[in-house]
Amino acid sequence: MSFLSDFFNKSSKKKGNIDSKEVADTWSGTIKKDTPIAECPFVVFDTELSGLDVRKDFIVSIGAIKMTGGTINISREFYRLVRPDGEMSKKSVEIHGITPGELVDKENLGTVLPDFLEFIKDSVLVGHFLNIDLKFMNSALKDKYNDKLANLALDTHSIHEWLYANGVTFKKHYLGGSTKTDLFSIAQRYGITVDTAHDALNDAYVTAQLFQRFLYFLHADGMHTLNDLLDIGRA
Repeated sequence: MSFLSDFFNKSSKKKGNIDSKEVADTWSGTIKKDTPIAECPFVVFDTELSGLDVRKDFIVSIGAIKMTGGTINISREFYRLVRPDGEMSKKSVEIHGITPGELVDKENLGTVLPDFLEFIKDSVLVGHFLNIDLKFMNSALKDKYNDKLANLALDTHSIHEWLYANGVTFKKHYLGGSTKTDLFSIAQRYGITVDTAHDALNDAYVTAQLFQRFLYFLHADGMHTLNDLLDIGRA
C-alpha cells in the first residue's frame, strides 16, 4: 500500500487539521507528456471563494468532474461545501449564493482536502482562469502540508485565446462576435446551456463541456498529445 493510501486511511479515522508533516502526493509521473489526448485523465475543477485576495479570503466550495480525453464522466464528480475560516462578505454571498448558515455544519478545508487530492490523483487539471483556483488551493496545501499541487494543469481561457487567434477550423465557425472571455460568455457563445447561478460543480461541468468542444477543434488542427495542449494552454 502506498504512503498516500496509508495517509488517507489514517485521515479517514480522524477529523480536523491535517498533519503538516504529510505530503500532497498527487502526481506519480505515470502520465507522460506524449500521452495521446484521447487517453489522458483530466479533472475539470472550480472553486467558489469568499473573495480574490489569497491573504485573507478562503475557499467555500469545490466542484470537480472527471474526463477521459474528450469524454465527460458524468458519474465521477466531486462536490463539497467548506466551513469557512473567516467571515464571508455580503458581496461574496451575492455572487455564489452560499450563505454562512449553509456552511456552519460542514467540514473544514483540512478535512475536505484529502478526499479532493485522492480524486485528482494522476489527473491533468483543467479550469477556466485556473490560476486563481490553483493559487487558493496551493495556499491551503502550503498551510496543511507545506506542499503544493504537482499535477500538470491547463487553462481553457488560454486554449480559447489560442484557438481564436490560430485555429483554422475554429475560425470558420466562431471568428467575430463577442470578445468577452468569462466562462459563461464563452460557453453561451459555443452553444452550451448555462445556469447563471454560480455553483462550483455546475461551473466545472460547463468548463468540461467547453473543453470538450475545444478538443474537437484542436484535433482538427493536428494536436494529438498532452504536450500539444501544454504548449498552448498550460496553467
